[in-house]
Amino acid sequence: MIKYLVRRAIGWVMMIFVATNLAYFLSWAYLDPKSNYVGRRPPLSNDQIEAMLEPRNLSDSVPLIERWWTWLTDILLHWNWGVSPVGDPVNDQIAYRMWVSAELVLGATIITTLLGIALGVYTASRQYKLADRIATGTSIITLNIPIVVAALGIVLLAIQFNDAVGTRVFYVTGSSSPGVTGFFPTLVDVAQHLILPTFALVLVGYAGIHFLQRSLLLDNINADYVRTARAKGLTKSQAIRRHALRTSLIPVTTQVAFSIPAIFTGAILTETIFGWNGMGRYFSETISTNDIHGAVAIAAFGALMTAIGAMLADVAVVILDPRVRVS
Repeated sequence: MIKYLVRRAIGWVMMIFVATNLAYFLSWAYLDPKSNYVGRRPPLSNDQIEAMLEPRNLSDSVPLIERWWTWLTDILLHWNWGVSPVGDPVNDQIAYRMWVSAELVLGATIITTLLGIALGVYTASRQYKLADRIATGTSIITLNIPIVVAALGIVLLAIQFNDAVGTRVFYVTGSSSPGVTGFFPTLVDVAQHLILPTFALVLVGYAGIHFLQRSLLLDNINADYVRTARAKGLTKSQAIRRHALRTSLIPVTTQVAFSIPAIFTGAILTETIFGWNGMGRYFSETISTNDIHGAVAIAAFGALMTAIGAMLADVAVVILDPRVRVS
């Protein structure tokens, strides 16, 4: 298993290297750092713009191959991913925003996964009963709610709740409050900021896992090995929990593992509505400000998260499927 994971890791490192370099050339094809200085008052001359961009390795007067080599060697030798057109270090932005996104999205992903799987098992074992129809109908509704609508609705309800109780229980913007010190005050402050965006992400995300788990489990409930287990004396719930669920969890865990990159870089609307300065919001900003180095760094981060997701999926399959362990 260790040798297999090492081989997979080496392959993913090579793919990350190729994808990152490809993203660099594509970024230069579509983004123009000079456009950030167009329309300034007083206007800047071309020489003034070049004087600001060239030290940052963002001047198109320098050959592209030379720019690429400077950028690549700076990463390999110094782990320096460059600066934005206005001089902000990309390393600092990624290092800060990565943990902001992790704080927001990983908790929501864990809750979404557990809730979706639990509902899938519950409804599959009660197919076509009242509980199944209510849960399925609710999931259909939440599945079709856009994240913008869900987030704005939750914000309005939180504001009304705060007004009703006469104090600020929920914060609708930002990831933390300035000046809060101490372990428990900080913990409470983080929870007050985290509850609303987490609830919004769970609300629109759990239904997909619910339906997938329910469908897979229904296919396995009537399988020969489950009927054999019941013939040996296991109850229906025991047969589902010990045999059918284990097999049906494999595609679900694989899907969740491969959703990690989208989780980190795809929560643009949620982070924007709730004022979280995470990776999703940073990705939007890099495109709008023609930040080539920032856009490429996010592409590399997304590739790394994809590799981690693939490795976690492999480990999950090995844990859940004894046949893979034997092979």
